[in-house]
Amino acid sequence: MGHERTLKRDRRRRIWLIVGLLVGFGLGGGLGTGQAQTQDQCRTCHRELLEDAPSQRYVNDIHFQKGITCAGCHGGDPTQADMDAAMDPKKGYIGVPKGAQVTQTCNACHANEARMAQWASSIDTVQFQRFETSVHGKADVATCVGCHGVHEIRSARDPQSPTYPTQEVFLCARCHADPAYMRKFNPALPTDQLEKYWTSRHGQRLRQGDTRVATCSDCHTAHTVYPPKDPRSSVYAVNVPIMCARCHSDPESMKPYGIPTNQYDLYASTAHGRALLEKHDTGAPACNDCHGNHGAMPPGVQTLSHVCGLCHALNAEYFNKSPHAAAFEKKGLPQCEACHGNHQVPTTSLDQLRPEAPVFTCRKCHSMDDKGTQTARRMYETIRRLVTLEEEARRVLTAAEQKGMDVADAWFQLRDVHGAYLKARTVVHTADPAEVEKVVEPAVQLARQAQAAGQRALAEFDFRRKGLAFATLWITLLVVALYLKIRQIEARSRDEERKP
Repeated sequence: MGHERTLKRDRRRRIWLIVGLLVGFGLGGGLGTGQAQTQDQCRTCHRELLEDAPSQRYVNDIHFQKGITCAGCHGGDPTQADMDAAMDPKKGYIGVPKGAQVTQTCNACHANEARMAQWASSIDTVQFQRFETSVHGKADVATCVGCHGVHEIRSARDPQSPTYPTQEVFLCARCHADPAYMRKFNPALPTDQLEKYWTSRHGQRLRQGDTRVATCSDCHTAHTVYPPKDPRSSVYAVNVPIMCARCHSDPESMKPYGIPTNQYDLYASTAHGRALLEKHDTGAPACNDCHGNHGAMPPGVQTLSHVCGLCHALNAEYFNKSPHAAAFEKKGLPQCEACHGNHQVPTTSLDQLRPEAPVFTCRKCHSMDDKGTQTARRMYETIRRLVTLEEEARRVLTAAEQKGMDVADAWFQLRDVHGAYLKARTVVHTADPAEVEKVVEPAVQLARQAQAAGQRALAEFDFRRKGLAFATLWITLLVVALYLKIRQIEARSRDEERKP
């Protein structure tokens, strides 16, 4: 206690000494300076302490530059030179904010439109509302100062700010690259995101000083960070294409890189895009499923088939066994993209194997009379035969079912036929008609059996209908004959009654 009193006396003496010296230098500029200092006596006193780093750093703080005193965060009366009066709890002094108090302190201004307007700030006032609902919105996970700093808070446009693009990735990595720390909150969350990010095109260009590339907050946002499985999250599967399109569909943003800006429009119109964006099928691929998340870069020729093969495993397996595999590698062609495209992947159809069709895929490399085209034609005709038989069997079975006939077993057979059709469309990646025929021929027999079962059911229905007609006629005749016989008996009875 004695040491504290001595410290207070020394501080008071220094303050009065400084004030006296300033007055002694003259009333002009000296009084002006004295006035400025008396507005924040906290800093006047603290900056004289050689080991008081906060007061030394505060001159670089955006709040200091706006004229906000220490009391703006710590409370108290900054006009009082006396320590007890300046740090009087009755005047709002709270000292060092802790835990949730930190967010509440920042929120007092940053959620108040009138106060923010007072400082001519263009920052919106909903950060706290966003932060409060985010995954970081618990005091023991992150607070405002955890990201923005304490006494040296800089504008996000300042290259020395921890939230400036070149610094932000390191800021997030302070927690997200620390396995021990992350284990407390989400043990399943990887901690190698930063390492992967440096391998991406975004990370490589950021290291070169390009601040226009995407960093953490560009994808995850700053204050509204939600888990990836939360539909509110910017990185929720359905939201990913729109999130990427914010930059990649903007001609001005992509102009320096010479990157097309129509990827989203192409993607949204295809099978993948419709499944994800319209049907909300999160099993459909979004941008990051092909390009990666943090290690995002366009797949090269050697890796594209591996990316597609993550979902289309059998297609990739059959292709690698085909003569196309060696030919594509020799010519440096990407395996899947060469036929199916990249962002604009149209729904496949059997006509892509028909040489006369406008959508015939093989004409990109093959002439109309070469072996490749004839191979495609043979595979088309084989599968087309199965499709025709399946359609005929389906028509017959539908007619039989509508007439009330039991054709359940035949329908099960037809399911196997359709399964063989789908498999045959996959086997075409072998570019071997014989392999396609191995799948199709057994299914052709099943389709014929199902069709025959339907025809038998229809024949039985006709037989039953004719039998019913015959029985109805016979019964009708019997009833008429019986009626006539009864009339005859009644007539005889009346005649006998009339005799004397």
